Amino acid sequence: MLPLQLWVLVSAAATAFAATTPARRATVCNGHAEFCSRLYSNVTYVGAHDSFAFSQDPFALARDQEVDIPTQLKLGIRLLQGQAHMNSDNVLHFCHTSCSLFDGGSVLDYLKIVKTWLDQNPNEVLTLLFTNPEGWGPATVWRPIFDQAGISNLTYIPPSLPVKQSDWPTLGSMTDSGKRVVVFLDAEADGPDPTDIILPEFSMVWETPFSVTNASFPCSVDRIHGPLATEDHMYMINHSLNKNIIPIGSGVIITDPIDAPTTNGVPSILANANGCAPLGGNRAPWVVLLDYVNIGAGLQAADILNGIVKPSASSSAVSSSTAPTVTQKSAAVSDRPQHFAVISTLVVVSWVWAWI
Repeated sequence: MLPLQLWVLVSAAATAFAATTPARRATVCNGHAEFCSRLYSNVTYVGAHDSFAFSQDPFALARDQEVDIPTQLKLGIRLLQGQAHMNSDNVLHFCHTSCSLFDGGSVLDYLKIVKTWLDQNPNEVLTLLFTNPEGWGPATVWRPIFDQAGISNLTYIPPSLPVKQSDWPTLGSMTDSGKRVVVFLDAEADGPDPTDIILPEFSMVWETPFSVTNASFPCSVDRIHGPLATEDHMYMINHSLNKNIIPIGSGVIITDPIDAPTTNGVPSILANANGCAPLGGNRAPWVVLLDYVNIGAGLQAADILNGIVKPSASSSAVSSSTAPTVTQKSAAVSDRPQHFAVISTLVVVSWVWAWI
């Protein structure tokens, strides 16, 4: 056993060493060394629309993905989107419009899967963007689920809200601090029941329209609210093509897996990004949100938008580093697409779809 005086010397030396040893610095962030010095808001991420709604069954018309959450993350998806509903057992689930149409399981089980991936990938920054159509309280309903899943202590909490596009931290600093999960909720995050780990989406992010059936993806600012100007928001393009398979009345709109290779191809994504650039301060989109993320070349398009890969001579991609100058446009917060389905007609609809 060491004498007391020697213990004092060892303790003092250890303290001095710790004080002079630099803190750990991430050298690779989200797969690229150059991303560590970039602002979180100055990187284009690929997101999975309705990430929970995965199935390899081509007759599962309410699906929007073919691969599960771990596979999506392994592919390089860095934003997971989902729509939450309370099921009959009073448990919050991720469901496609209603839990009777597509039930993706409980939010808690989903977040536990995400937590496992986060633990295995300490140099990755991940965004969770959830839709809250029933208006469940962020503090009383959502927060306990994040606590139980072990994600709350990994979330980035800004010093003040809203955060301007130019004021987000770098990926490197987020990775070094361990605060590398950003959580947005589309409704109620800035309502009467807030919690610091869940941020209000539309005061900092605007989106393009959803339920798009036009393959040219005309761009417009669909949802946003102040006080920040439009150019001080990040923006997300909903690059998911839908088909109206029964164009009678309000129609029946479902996602389009047949054209997914084209929709998720580089030319289509870059054309959409270039069309939105004038509305987004001549910056590349913050997120390209896709259905069927395992199909096409969404990650390659993001690499081009991020300047990791040069675009071909036939395409002129916007850059993530250009400066913003646009004016504000307001729109009301609304829910994501409401897909209509009648169980008794699924066989007929599937047959019609096969001939489109």
